[in-house]
Amino acid sequence: MQDRGIEPIAAANAVMSDITVNLALPYIKPAQAQKHVTHNEALQVLDATVQLVIAARLASPPAAPAEGECFWVLPGATGAWAGRSGRLAFRQDEAWIFIAPVLGWRAFDRAEGRLKLFTGTDWDDIPLPASPQVSAFGIGATPDATNRLAVSAPATLLTHAGGDHRLKINKASGADTASLLFQSGWQGKAELGLAGDDRFAIKVSGDGAVWTTALTISPQGVVRTGQRPLVRASRTAGSLSPSAGMATGFDDLHLAAGGFALGAILGSGQGRELVAPADGTYLLTLNVEAQTSSGHGVALRRNGTDDLVAVAGTVGTQSSSAIAALSEGDILTLRHTGSAQLLFGYSHTEISAFML
Repeated sequence: MQDRGIEPIAAANAVMSDITVNLALPYIKPAQAQKHVTHNEALQVLDATVQLVIAARLASPPAAPAEGECFWVLPGATGAWAGRSGRLAFRQDEAWIFIAPVLGWRAFDRAEGRLKLFTGTDWDDIPLPASPQVSAFGIGATPDATNRLAVSAPATLLTHAGGDHRLKINKASGADTASLLFQSGWQGKAELGLAGDDRFAIKVSGDGAVWTTALTISPQGVVRTGQRPLVRASRTAGSLSPSAGMATGFDDLHLAAGGFALGAILGSGQGRELVAPADGTYLLTLNVEAQTSSGHGVALRRNGTDDLVAVAGTVGTQSSSAIAALSEGDILTLRHTGSAQLLFGYSHTEISAFML
């Protein structure tokens, strides 16, 4: 049983040491007998420390150590390792060689499957360089040529270092993209950022191929919601005297967005149904212009049963507004009572609807 501890370096004017400074390898002295013993002892230390692999960290010797295995002796060592805590125990020729590592030694930890650095008291992970630069990096995932940083984890935390914290995404030119893409099953579902120009945009997709822009903000701060449902609709311009109980519809969409569309032709033959595109709360405005009247009423009706907003009166222009809930597919028409000659068309008898 041998203990090859590292001895202090001798002063320059002292007698030459019997061992080397770093690995404590024994020197062969001039005229020394049995030189092979000293030489073999040095080879044992080299064999134990060069390409160092630590099989395990134990406080007592394993029952059947393999020849050449090396162990790190934990505090409270017992048995053949008693008093050898903080040493490397190397199995050689059915005996133990104990070696004291020096600050900075490296070893492969077989149990953890990673390279370790001796810090003076224990074996720790090798720290990264102060300014590391790698071509690709993966944390629980495999990076590739495009996704050079890949992370697979329940969450990712980016936090401050005592003050502000900003995540910066930079693109090469205005026509390029700098955005956050949200996926489900590796299929794009939502994207926000600068996508193809310098307007901030929020886009959504149902299939990852066809995208709809829900909101844009220009560099001047102008906000646009091009897909918000809204409409301004009227029947073909001209005068008409609807009979009491008649339903009239719409022929022209002077302004439409978000899916508002004309449906089937009404049984009266006077225009088409107006179909609501999405569930939501809407601001509805009914405008009626009567050229003659003996007392009349006009109501904006949903699905032929519910009056949402109505006007009643005599000759002239009247308007009324209301807030109502509409569901996708609801049908809007105008229902008439009394007797009047109405002027239809843009800015005359018409309706407006806008999702709030």
